[in-house]
Amino acid sequence: MNRIPDVVDLASDAAFTIDERCRVVAWNQRATQLLGYTQSDVTGRYCGSILRAVLPGGEPLCSPGCELFQCFHNSRPSGVASCRIRRKNGDWLTARYSSLVTSKQSRQKGDDSVVAVIFLQDENEQRVNELPQQTLQVFTLGNFGLSMGGNSVALDKWVRKQAVTLLKFLITQAGRPIHRERILYCLWPDADASRGWARLKVTISYLRLQFRNMGMSEDTLTTVGKAYLLRHDTIRVDAEDFEALIAEGRVLQGQQRNDAALRRYAQADYLYRGDYLEEENFADWCAEERERLRELYLEMIADMVQCYMECGDYAEAARLCRKALVQEPCRESFHCSLMECFDYLGHTDQALSQYEACRRVLVKELSVDPMPKTQRIYQQIKSNRLRNQERLVPMRHLDQSVSCMPRLARKIS
Repeated sequence: MNRIPDVVDLASDAAFTIDERCRVVAWNQRATQLLGYTQSDVTGRYCGSILRAVLPGGEPLCSPGCELFQCFHNSRPSGVASCRIRRKNGDWLTARYSSLVTSKQSRQKGDDSVVAVIFLQDENEQRVNELPQQTLQVFTLGNFGLSMGGNSVALDKWVRKQAVTLLKFLITQAGRPIHRERILYCLWPDADASRGWARLKVTISYLRLQFRNMGMSEDTLTTVGKAYLLRHDTIRVDAEDFEALIAEGRVLQGQQRNDAALRRYAQADYLYRGDYLEEENFADWCAEERERLRELYLEMIADMVQCYMECGDYAEAARLCRKALVQEPCRESFHCSLMECFDYLGHTDQALSQYEACRRVLVKELSVDPMPKTQRIYQQIKSNRLRNQERLVPMRHLDQSVSCMPRLARKIS
């Protein structure tokens, strides 16, 4: 399609194009009026970071490798009947997606080839074709949610709430048969064997009914002897996408391709809406996975900080350090990096103050002093400041002697 810019510019709806990396290429005036972003605001940015679209149930529609983009990538036009999009000013807009895709044959070689034109319409305008996908999208990072074919699954309308908990448990163990005794122990530890088994059979039956109502295959939840198996190929879990993006980012970072690595990390950061199954805060069966993913997230932030520092963007590295310290105030490595960022930015006083903040929180929370490495960084920054101050002293004397010269000259004359 050689006239895609004309399609975007002449469209009556808000419209924009995306390339093979899901980056915005073209953006029309109607999109600016609708969302508030100008062409210069959005060009080259990941489209999901601009729209931040969510389904009616709150599940994120815009996510790396989302269903819509997979359709576009495979030259299949698709859309979403209803979603909420964040405007630049923070307000929410309820809209519909529709699309026009390019054929694989017409695309140029390289990552900048346009794959689709996206149209955004008010909810009252004509309906669009819904996604044909039959994979259940599972959102575990932050509030739990499901979507199928671009539509939210109304979990709040499920009569048996324990079916939601059972589904969460099975997702945590997706792809592995789980013996029914373990399920009973985790979900109904106080019930005797007879009552527990009766509850489990009813809950399994109800969950299978919900799968059928969503259009999923009969064997999505299968029985294996005295165990149950949630087929891994029937679901897509955001936590797995999150891990895959971090793994890709680390490979790229190891190849010194920091810009590409940061793009992967930014997509993973977008997926991390909160801790794993955070509403199950007191459930032991997901606590280990929650801590593992949280630690992985903090390690990713540290990798991002390193990338930004190597690229010389100390302001962005400092922002990420502060973000991490909100969650983990005792994470000493982030205090060290933040001190170094402040020092590189010329904010020596802030760097020294950050050390004091680090020392106070470690003493208060852990009753320990900063590590020797942290103390060495502090002493080095402090020493550099003193040397800089010492270099300024002769200059002040020189300024005073120069100011005295006219007076001496008048006395001599």
